[in-house]
Amino acid sequence: QVQLVESGGGLVQAGGSLRLSCAASGRTFSDYAMGWFRQAPGEERAFVATISRSGALTFVTHSLKDRFTISRDNAKNTVYLQMNSLKPDDTAAYYCAATIDYGLGYNLKVSDYSDWGQGTQVTVSS
Repeated sequence: QVQLVESGGGLVQAGGSLRLSCAASGRTFSDYAMGWFRQAPGEERAFVATISRSGALTFVTHSLKDRFTISRDNAKNTVYLQMNSLKPDDTAAYYCAATIDYGLGYNLKVSDYSDWGQGTQVTVSS
């Protein structure tokens, strides 16, 4: 099991940027593919982005790919989500998640991940 702690959320005006961080501990970070999901009130948790264990492969959901970027630093056991040109619709709790990376492809579903952080709130004001 890997422990995950998100940070970097907060209140930002529309058009602004935030960088979320997710610090991992407990297991070998570079064994894990990482993902970001978000959940707005009353909605299901939705996929945002994923990155392979080495960081060589990334995928951001189509509707966000022009504004969001996922990256990782295995030396720091941390995965990041850079969010630019934020919109009020981006308001949600953002969660990072981990799953052992067997190199079988992108992990896009909630059920693909075994470990989750507690989430960090992002609120975008208009």
